[in-house]
Amino acid sequence: MKIVTWNINSVRLRLSNLGRLVEELDPDVICLQETKAHDDVFPGAGIAALGYPHQVIAGMKSYNGVAILSRLPLSNPQTQSWCGKEDCRHIFATLPNGTEVHSVYIPAGGDIPDPAANPKFAHKLQFLDDITAWSHARQGDVTKRILVGDLNIAPLETDVWSHKQLLKVVSHTPIEVEKLSKFQASGPWIDAVREIIPPEERLYSWWSYRSSDWQAADKGRRLDHIWISETLRPHLTDARIYRDVRGWDLASDHVPVSITLAD
Repeated sequence: MKIVTWNINSVRLRLSNLGRLVEELDPDVICLQETKAHDDVFPGAGIAALGYPHQVIAGMKSYNGVAILSRLPLSNPQTQSWCGKEDCRHIFATLPNGTEVHSVYIPAGGDIPDPAANPKFAHKLQFLDDITAWSHARQGDVTKRILVGDLNIAPLETDVWSHKQLLKVVSHTPIEVEKLSKFQASGPWIDAVREIIPPEERLYSWWSYRSSDWQAADKGRRLDHIWISETLRPHLTDARIYRDVRGWDLASDHVPVSITLAD
């Protein structure tokens, strides 16, 4: 089973890119973030025509939005809200084999890494605290779990183009990395991508639109993650980040990330 996560940055704007992704990667499950479409205008029929009739969505106009698209039936769909905001950042559902799949979009946090001066950063830190407590409380409830999404934090030194220069930049600050580590431990969750691709290897999934030549500058960050429960570790056979997608026409600033699990 191949699972892909992608911050698509508007599913309606990039529906043709989603079709190309399906054609080239042939995933069984696709989790999207930043769909930017309210449920009543989500292109469900077009996505079903691509081979994904089973869909769980939570969207709002112009902002946020998450989705799980599957060739396999999905049961027990749920939407989770954090920090008192119903802002469509977390949904989950269960596959036929009992695996629970979560699509999560953690707040970006603005530009100033100071919760007192920046409410967006304070929201991000509170979100991490809340979802960590929730994840910890659910330990043992479901033995097979996959959590994917744009977590908006690059934890390792090799997950950013310059560890030294980004230490005070939102997405790589010590407090964010510490809170993400606690979130990961709350599962406990396994960083599936780094199980396959060694932590020593530089690895990015996001390149800013602000760069005139993203490929030449290569100032990327690994913001998009796939975590699995310990029970699924023996089934993990592959993990990839599809850098070339950043160069497609009308590209998102994020690229897809996938893992493959053997039966």
